[in-house]
Amino acid sequence: MLFSQLALIAGRIKTPVDLAKQGHSLISNWIDSLNAYWPRVAWAVVILLAFYYLGKLVRRTIRRLIHRFLRKGKNPEVVEVLSILLYCFFLLSGIYLALEVLELGDTLTKILTSAGILGIIAGFAFQDIASNVFAGLLLKYHRPFHIHDWIGVGDHFGMVVEMNWLTTQVKLVSGEELYIPNRLIYDQTFTNYTANGMRRIVLKTGVSYGEDLARVKRVSLEEAAQVKNALLDRDIDFYYTQIGDFAYQFELRFWIRYRMQTDYLAAMSDIITRIHDRFEQEGISIAYPVTTLDFGVKGGQNIFDKPIRVQPAAAAQSSSVTSSSSDSASD
Repeated sequence: MLFSQLALIAGRIKTPVDLAKQGHSLISNWIDSLNAYWPRVAWAVVILLAFYYLGKLVRRTIRRLIHRFLRKGKNPEVVEVLSILLYCFFLLSGIYLALEVLELGDTLTKILTSAGILGIIAGFAFQDIASNVFAGLLLKYHRPFHIHDWIGVGDHFGMVVEMNWLTTQVKLVSGEELYIPNRLIYDQTFTNYTANGMRRIVLKTGVSYGEDLARVKRVSLEEAAQVKNALLDRDIDFYYTQIGDFAYQFELRFWIRYRMQTDYLAAMSDIITRIHDRFEQEGISIAYPVTTLDFGVKGGQNIFDKPIRVQPAAAAQSSSVTSSSSDSASD
């Protein structure tokens, strides 16, 4: 039994000659495989280089066409993004065809499947970031506002300082720096006050019931035309809007040149000062709330129906003495 096992082990042990023959056979197989595979590798390299240079050519062509048909310098970031996307499309297409030539399509499918799963996970993790980047791309393409424009977003109002892919930086009137995520700008209504280079001043106030309404309108229109930065080629509007509890309410509206918020504040301050001074000069009373005091008068009677009697101080004093004497006598 022991001798048979030793004979079996000795039969499995290869001599140096056998090892040399096996190595030579393995190397020969490798060489044959490489000789058969080299044409595929060459074709894959050619395809990859062809798509690489084709992508670069398309990228340069897209840049030139966009700059030719659009205004030069308009949305350079969007042009760069589009050219990069096209370049990546051609490059990835070349890589895919090269792997197909090398008969590595199954491997590529497995890699893409794994990448797709990872992409889904990353998409949920970076959903907000992706939304902000996409909204930033839309902002850079549409350009609803520019740097130094005054905008209102929600309850915030300020000047645009910087626009990037994730946030828009706004300097508030109070001086703070506000960073607004780009997706929030597109999720709600925002106002650009600097878009057309002008802004309307709307002054709301009222005059007393006894005033001449035609004269009030004429005086107000004259003063509005004298405001600095007022656009006289635009209509100056005056409308009575309501018969209020204590006044005739009206609105005075006119346009001014607007670049900064100080232009609006200066014009509003100017028209208020002018209306005040001119109304005083013309004897026009700006209305104010009136309070009615109830003195216990019955319905249908007036407190001023009876004459008002003025009693001298001496008589009033003697009357008070007499009243006090009568009170003590009664006691």
